[in-house]
Formats: sequence, C-alpha cells, structure tokens
Amino acid sequence: MTSRADIDVRPIDETEFADWQRALNTGFLREPTLSQEILDARRAQFTPGRSLGAFDGGRCVATFRSFAQELTVVGGATVAADAVSNVTVTATHRRRGLLTRMMTRDLAAARERGDVVATLIAAEYPIYGRYGFGPATSTTEWTIDVPRAGLDPRWAGPEDGGRVDLVDAEDVRKLGPDLHERLRRAQPGAVGRDELWWRITTGAVRFHPTFQEPYYVVYRSAGGEVEGMAAYTADDNWGDGKQPLNTARVKWLIGVTPAAERALWRYLCSIDWVVRVKTGWRAPDDLLPHFLPDPRAAAVTTHADWLWVRILDVVRALEARTYQAAGSLVLEVADAGGPAGGRYRLEAAADGAGSCARTAEDADLVLDVADLATLWLGDESAVRLAALGRVREERAGAARQADALLRTSRRPWCPDLF
Repeated sequence: MTSRADIDVRPIDETEFADWQRALNTGFLREPTLSQEILDARRAQFTPGRSLGAFDGGRCVATFRSFAQELTVVGGATVAADAVSNVTVTATHRRRGLLTRMMTRDLAAARERGDVVATLIAAEYPIYGRYGFGPATSTTEWTIDVPRAGLDPRWAGPEDGGRVDLVDAEDVRKLGPDLHERLRRAQPGAVGRDELWWRITTGAVRFHPTFQEPYYVVYRSAGGEVEGMAAYTADDNWGDGKQPLNTARVKWLIGVTPAAERALWRYLCSIDWVVRVKTGWRAPDDLLPHFLPDPRAAAVTTHADWLWVRILDVVRALEARTYQAAGSLVLEVADAGGPAGGRYRLEAAADGAGSCARTAEDADLVLDVADLATLWLGDESAVRLAALGRVREERAGAARQADALLRTSRRPWCPDLF
C-alpha cells in the first residue's frame, strides 16, 4: 500500500482532465470512460487551480472541484460562496486522509479569496460535519396521484387571465435566466445559474450520454409577463385493458408568484394519460399539496437534507442577512483549527439590519460552526438543537431568543443540485 505521503494531492492541468474524469466516474459508479464529445463538453467546467486530484503512481485516485457561486441569504442579499462538487475517493484509497487534504486546501484558498461560506450537496450525511459543514436547507419530493387529486378533468387553462404555453429549448435559454434571477433574489438558499447551466439543462451542451430532451412549459400572467417555467419528461406505460399508467417527472419548476406555481402544477396534472406526477426537489413548505382539492393525493416520497453550508467568515455571514426582530445575542462558536472560532456579539435592529463583531463578553449560546450554519438561513430551531445537546445555553432563554431573531416565516430552499 502506498503511504499517504507518497500520494500527491494537487491541482490538475488540462492534460490530466481525462484521467480525472475517469476517477470521478469510478467514484460515482458510472461508466468510467467518456466519449470524446462528452469529455470535451465537460472541459467547459474546468477552472485552473480549482480541480484537485490525488495521484498514486501517476493514476488519479481522488477528485475534488470547487467553483465560484452566489448564495442568497435571508433578506435577499447574496454572499460569495465556494461551491464544492465532484468529490470522490476511489475504493482502493479510502481512509488515507485524501478528502481531508483536498478539503483543507480548498477551504484555505476560499478564505484567502474572501468567500463568506462554502457550500455543497452531500451524497452521504456523515461525511462533511467534520469539516464544519452543517445542513442549512431541506428538500421534499411528492408523488401526486392525479385521479385522486380531485381536479376538474375538463380544465383547459388558467382562470386568472394568464396562459400556459409549451416552448422550445431556445426559448428557455432566452427566458429562463431573467425568471430565475427574480426567484433567486427572493429565495434564501437559492444559488446562481450561469449560462452554462442553461445550456446543459437544455441539451445545447451534452454532459451525459443519455440526455433525454424534456418538454418545457411557460406560464405568462394576464399582462404577458413570464412568471413561471417548468421542464418535465414522461414515460410510456400502459396497463392491462389498455389503461394509461404514465408518470410525468418534473426536472425543475420555478415560479415567482403563487398563480404561476398553481397554473404549472395544474397543467402537469391535466396532461392526457398521466396518472402520476413526480414533483422533483421542492421546498419542504412548498404550496403544492394545498393547490389540490385533496392534498393527500400528494404523498411525500423523499424528504432529506439538501444544501450544506460551511461558514468561513462569521461577521460577514451574520451581517449579510436580515432579522425577524430586534435584539442582541453573544455566540461562542467552536471551529477546531478553522477560521470561524471565537465569540461574537450579534445586534439586530428593528428594521431587520444586523451588525456583528468579535467580543470578550460572556456567551449567551455556545455552538459548533456546523450548527451555526444550520441556523444561519433560518430553517432550524436553536431550541430544538439545545434539546439535542448541540447548542448550550449559557443564559436562560437564549435559544428561544435566537429563534426569534434567526428563524424565517418561509423555509429556505435551494432548487439546484451541483
């Protein structure tokens, strides 16, 4: 077995990209070798210095990539984030500290760049807490039993003066970015989508050998403004007696008004032959079930953690967001060997603005940096974490006060996988 010291962890160069992709696919249990066309397409994501590999005897055995991202916080501001993705360690090289070496290197670079947080979507829950990441948003998927939903099968379009239209991929690339930007600015937990994202999702750039072109549908208000958009696929499944048993699977759906969301879900449940709709990853407090006359027709089939956050700069993170009430709180943050450790006074004004500074005052709450990340976007309760032993009150009532300051009326949501 090669010693840890003899495994070289470093940024890859373009000549090593194919080997790095092979290791990535192996780690994710995909077919190892990509076609030249797919490989060339994936080079569009290559940024010198931000794709790391671990090499043993010249062969790549672990992968790690990060890229620049903007994350929306409570109140609509955005912070610079170091988005972590493509993390794998080949099965032959586990338990040798390769992920720790890659993560340590990347987070140090992120801090040096001035990124406020790092983000990722965790494939496995236990991995990332030891690096200071905490789950900051959740996701829920419903499966709608269309015949049970109680919707009028004669529905022919929105009743609010708006309209629903099928469009092509080119239309999505034109209309989608502005619509998504409107959603992102209002949705804590949302992240930016660059031009490459829209090209990949519409098949203009083929990242996967089995890309299936979806259907695209747009909702326009009575005034003609685009307020919602969805992409979906459908199978071809017929049962005994020539009965249709088809399922529509939503790849993504965004709406900036409840009317847009209602119209798009109503459309999806009205497609001929479709008896089930898989909603894709939605906010855990999505309005969807209650758009249906019988909300029980939408059964939860997935509910899990989604966006994980690692706070790199506590002061900037807490000052970026707004607050639900006025008040002050002293937080003692534990971050073993990391940049976020220390004691901080958070002051929230009546107008929602917050200020934060290091302090030597006695702490009100003591918590790990990962648990601060879990509270930061407003999804979790400090009282709940205290009951779990993850937050310690040094002043009676401090956890309840933290909830009054930090929690939000609607839950944060990240619509994207990255």
